[in-house]
Amino acid sequence: MENPNLTRDKNRRSAETELSGSRIILETFLHEGVKTVFGYPGGAIIPIYDALYDYKESLEHILVRHEQGAVHAAQGYARASGEVGVALATSGPGATNLVTGLADAMLDSTPLVCITGQVYDHLLGTDAFQEIDVMNITTPVTKWNYQVTDAEDLAQVLTKAFYIARSGRPGPVVIDVTKNAQIQKALYKGYEPCTSLRSYHPNPLPQINNIDRAANLINQSERPFVIVGQGVLLGKAEKEFLEFIEKSGVPVAWTIMGMSAIPTDHPQAVGMVGMHGNYGPNLLTNECDVLIAVGMRFDDRVTGRLDQYATQAKVIHFDIDKAEINKNVKADVPVLGNCKETLPLLTARLNSRKHDNWYQRFHDCFEIEHTSLIYPELNPSEGAVTMAEVIRCLNELTKGEVVMVTDVGQHQMVACRYAQLNHSKSNITSGGLGTMGFCLPAAIGAAYVQSDRPVVAIMGDGGAQMNIQELGTLMQYKPDVKILILNNSFLGMVRQWQEMFHEERYSFVDIQSPDFVQVAKGYGIPGKKVSERENLKDAVHEMLTHKGAYLLEVMVEKEHNVFPMVPQGKSVAEIVLNNDKI
Repeated sequence: MENPNLTRDKNRRSAETELSGSRIILETFLHEGVKTVFGYPGGAIIPIYDALYDYKESLEHILVRHEQGAVHAAQGYARASGEVGVALATSGPGATNLVTGLADAMLDSTPLVCITGQVYDHLLGTDAFQEIDVMNITTPVTKWNYQVTDAEDLAQVLTKAFYIARSGRPGPVVIDVTKNAQIQKALYKGYEPCTSLRSYHPNPLPQINNIDRAANLINQSERPFVIVGQGVLLGKAEKEFLEFIEKSGVPVAWTIMGMSAIPTDHPQAVGMVGMHGNYGPNLLTNECDVLIAVGMRFDDRVTGRLDQYATQAKVIHFDIDKAEINKNVKADVPVLGNCKETLPLLTARLNSRKHDNWYQRFHDCFEIEHTSLIYPELNPSEGAVTMAEVIRCLNELTKGEVVMVTDVGQHQMVACRYAQLNHSKSNITSGGLGTMGFCLPAAIGAAYVQSDRPVVAIMGDGGAQMNIQELGTLMQYKPDVKILILNNSFLGMVRQWQEMFHEERYSFVDIQSPDFVQVAKGYGIPGKKVSERENLKDAVHEMLTHKGAYLLEVMVEKEHNVFPMVPQGKSVAEIVLNNDKI
């Protein structure tokens, strides 16, 4: 979709005209629907920033405080909007500072186009000031990368970049542009979108025979089970997925990345799978007779011990990426294609069914988990505040009308276990790479997607100190981001593993933190710190109702462990509810 703020002289530019390479880049952004760009200027990208001066009314540029902040903000924007996120960085350290975010986007299939400046082409290979081999550095962490040394190539390369980033299984793209190509003038023939590339087939055609086989298995099954991943969100197939599950009557669990594909309170929802997922979905994975995986990749944190994962079940695997089929779990029936296209074909072949006896097994497991774990965590009457009760307060006050962005660690697992989310694309987290420091910049990016729901950035005291400089971005641009720090004075997840598997040898996990409220105050952001249960709900309410950015630090139980847990190297059927069974 084109940016509605296309420059006023669009008609003139639709004919052939001479533009600098920098202006060709920005014109392509507008035609590709880009509205917001996150970046940080530097010597090798100055020509693009000079051109941006004339595009202030049509392109919003957010000056972050570190290039890693730019790429994570672009990720947050992409994940909240379903569109391509865009970041700009200069050469050398500017480009290398993008790498963690690129790797994160690659593992989590996030569509990005990142433009990096580069030295003049005649200096390439001379170890010039701030020259680095961006192509070889970023090849393993991008879906595609390309270096442009001639402005004549820019229009075609840029449209190709956006097409590759958003099509098929999305991912990050880096375009490295030498300084001469940014300055050089070239004949711009107008915007010509890229719609196909030779040898690149991002949307496999549905295989009807396999869809028939999948339908037969589901129609005959007694204990079918669906696990939904992020592929449904990326394919914008939420409606099609809902129609499939409601006709088939199959219980549904989600991966951490698939959370919010359906409302968390949907009657067929049975919770989250994975190392710290719910008891029933993990345990009963090894009791179902048909396992239907939709847009998920059987990550090790989901499967546990592979040789004991769902060996009794027929596995139906829906995925757009052929490389994921049989990579970790052998599929009895692989269904390649975009699930927005394949799911309706399956649904049309299904019988309307209910599985009351099978649902009762999930209900029984939930009662065990609820009695022994969920209720005590959500409703403690004594001791320190728990992470879970903070999320409970958030649920009560937002009623699921929230965009939740989490960092990485114990707080992430607790938030994803207990948060109520009503809408698609409401859970933004770093899944595959597990990047601490992701949360704050990603929340800033998400805040630039139009929504009437608050953006709440939930982080631990460790992750809060990574990319904390992005408080400066909040100060300058004032996006409405609510920062919720759950401070247990530890690197909590590492401490938990040290307690459970390393004889409580707490090695360098006792982290000291600054006064976060005072740090925020230095950036002009109001805040509050609470440690008493009786003050918690009022403090969360104050955070949510404040106009503009706000930081709330909640002191929580120091040595709390996140359960349930599938211990590393164990089967999902060996999930435990407490330390006693480790």
